[in-house]
Amino acid sequence: MVEKLISFSLKNRFVVLLVSACLFSWGVYSVQQNPIDAIPDLSENQVIVFTEWMGRSPQVIEAQVTYPLVSNLQGIPKVKNIRGASMFGMSFVYIVFEDNVDIYWARTRVLERLNYAQRLLPQNVVPTLGPDGTGVGHVFWYHLDANGMDLGEQRALQDWYVKFALQTVPGVAEVASFGGFEKQYQLVLDPLKMQYYKVSMMEVMNAVKANNNDVGGRKFEMSDMSYIIRGLGYIKNIKDVEEIAIKNYNSIPVRVKDIGSIQMGGDLRLGIFDEDGKGEVVGGIVVMRYGENADKVINAVKAKMKEVEKGLPEGVTFKTSYDRSELIEKAIESVKGTLIEEMIAVSIVILLFLFHWRSALIILIQLPISVSVGFILLQTFGISSNIMSLTGIALAIGVVVDDGIVMVENAYRTISERQEEMDNNQHLT
Repeated sequence: MVEKLISFSLKNRFVVLLVSACLFSWGVYSVQQNPIDAIPDLSENQVIVFTEWMGRSPQVIEAQVTYPLVSNLQGIPKVKNIRGASMFGMSFVYIVFEDNVDIYWARTRVLERLNYAQRLLPQNVVPTLGPDGTGVGHVFWYHLDANGMDLGEQRALQDWYVKFALQTVPGVAEVASFGGFEKQYQLVLDPLKMQYYKVSMMEVMNAVKANNNDVGGRKFEMSDMSYIIRGLGYIKNIKDVEEIAIKNYNSIPVRVKDIGSIQMGGDLRLGIFDEDGKGEVVGGIVVMRYGENADKVINAVKAKMKEVEKGLPEGVTFKTSYDRSELIEKAIESVKGTLIEEMIAVSIVILLFLFHWRSALIILIQLPISVSVGFILLQTFGISSNIMSLTGIALAIGVVVDDGIVMVENAYRTISERQEEMDNNQHLT
């Protein structure tokens, strides 16, 4: 079989060169299409269901949220296992699917089952799916450099301007905000005043919720003109909250300011984000969507950040906390450098030992073709170009070079011996 293949190749050199050129072109296309990342994604093929029920203990969360969800999500096809975790005010359910399952098909099946399981949960408790990313999807971190700006203002700028802009970048699954304070109106109630006016905590909560709303009325016609009547009731400042009436006490309205004080403060925090011990900062974590090209996503995020930076307040800029593209580029440069070094070293070795430039050319041609075939296989089997796969290709280059040197040297020696025999026979005749 090998002899027939070699014989066919020698007799059809144009076909061999054409096949080689096609493989090389296909390999170049695969390099451009294959996702590039720094580290291989070894995370499980899973879908995360997150449920928030603030103020409840882990035992209550486990009994009323996590257990009903886990027990009703077990019938989904192609599921390997389901794991649940309960903590204070939050529940996480991890549905692990088989490796060959499409992630978006899995998310769809989980959503179908959640529509049924939600009726078993407490009122106003809504489970949600986590982002369609993986455990290694955190490809880019940034923070705001805003000297003199309040941490609450920075967090508002991040949540209501920067985050929404970066989430429009193709390939970004989520931008998770961190640091600073989430602004909120805080009501500090006086128990003695509440007891005096006979006001309960639930009455205060319901009154504030009911008064923070716009309502619509009917159409009013006057002088051949139609007007739409609206009731504007959204809270805009602290004074609006203070003037909310809760109930009547001896025909006198009891307002929020009569039973306590209102202040602007920050939500409860479970941690802070510090920059090199210099102080707190506010920023975000860019989570890449499943199966995307990390290098392309990071470059698109950087380009979008330049546009967003034009709309930031004066003196506010972006700073990079973590950028995986640097590691990706170094890994690619390492493979390129290894390939060039191997080609130069092989050329020198062949020329020194054989003094035959055509033999050196044969090995130089097979190196890029072999690498191209490697990227074709990576693309075919859905493996990203990362440090592990690129290092494997770099190590394989040495094996290809060794085989090439042995084969070329053996062919050169065999042809030389045959040529000597033919020359001797000609002299004898």
